[in-house]
Amino acid sequence: ELENQLVAKSKTLDELKKSLASNGSAEQTPEAQSLRIAELCEMKDSIVNQVAQLKASMESILEQWRAYDEIYAEVSLMTTRYLYCIDQCKPSEEEASLEALKKQVKTLQ
Repeated sequence: ELENQLVAKSKTLDELKKSLASNGSAEQTPEAQSLRIAELCEMKDSIVNQVAQLKASMESILEQWRAYDEIYAEVSLMTTRYLYCIDQCKPSEEEASLEALKKQVKTLQ
């Protein structure tokens, strides 16, 4: 989207350059127009560089989010497995009662 806007702005800038070059301006001298055009070109180049930096930064951030999503899925799966194991290892109410434990001790003796 930013690239499309930048292309549109570049086209507009080129049209302005052509318009100024062909028509001229009664208010400004050709030297002043040339300076203004050079200034606009510098601004355009600066914007192009900023967009390129932003694009690289966004790609890096997206890569980090992909890694986060993969790790999160792995941790979530491990957590589910551990919770299942813990749930399976809990003694039932019969096994946890004092009388049941006394019976087990007698049996073992």
